Amino acid sequence: MSDRYVKGMQKRREVLGDAHVDQAQAAKTDIDADFQNLITEGAWGTVWASDAISLRERSMLTLALLAALGNFDEIPMHIRATVNTGASKSDVIETFQHVAIYAGVPRANHALKLAKQTFAEMEDKP
Repeated sequence: MSDRYVKGMQKRREVLGDAHVDQAQAAKTDIDADFQNLITEGAWGTVWASDAISLRERSMLTLALLAALGNFDEIPMHIRATVNTGASKSDVIETFQHVAIYAGVPRANHALKLAKQTFAEMEDKP
């Protein structure tokens, strides 16, 4: 394993939590193993591991990009990660307000719907 992979796995666990990463690792197969390594090294070991901006800012950027591009499947995961990144509910709301203006109201509306559902699930957990 490369240093970037190790660093990426550490950052991935820091942001997403051990339970999520353990589940993803357990579900890994020959079909997606190379892809998982690419994400771990590239996204987590390079982009997320950079100290150029804070985890809070990176979290907000990620949520904005996911919503703006219509990649809604990953929004709940990144909403749950706000517990670890320091992005508040207010930050998330402001992020999706920005998306509404610059990328479209329907995408921001759907992202807010997912955020509401995910925050409610998070509050229901002990």
